[in-house]
Amino acid sequence: MQIIFKRGIPGFESLKNFKIDEIKDNEKFKVMSSLDEEVSFVVVSPFDFYSEYELNLDNETMKDLEVKDSKDVLIFNIITLGETLEKSTINLKAPIVININNNLAKQYIIQYDTYDTKHPLIRREKNVSNY
Repeated sequence: MQIIFKRGIPGFESLKNFKIDEIKDNEKFKVMSSLDEEVSFVVVSPFDFYSEYELNLDNETMKDLEVKDSKDVLIFNIITLGETLEKSTINLKAPIVININNNLAKQYIIQYDTYDTKHPLIRREKNVSNY
């Protein structure tokens, strides 16, 4: 899937064109790679790790992405890889929001303090044998 960030990603504003690829033999992790420069991020659906994750997009974001129905939105979060999965973190504060109808994307920064940029990817109480 190719996606377009009209304004880039915070910290990478000049990078607007990306693709998201599957990782062989892994359903949860994907690679979001820039088509403009050699920059890539590992991303996941937050719901695979935090089923209680909630996101309320503001009207400006819905308008920017031309979203007409919330069912047309795909959410990914960027992973910071540690030495192990247990030491890796997920940025729940700034999800990647994609309109699947037109492939427009935006990194949405949540304004309330519910989430942080470095939540543990693997919670201690979870069985990690299927990752």
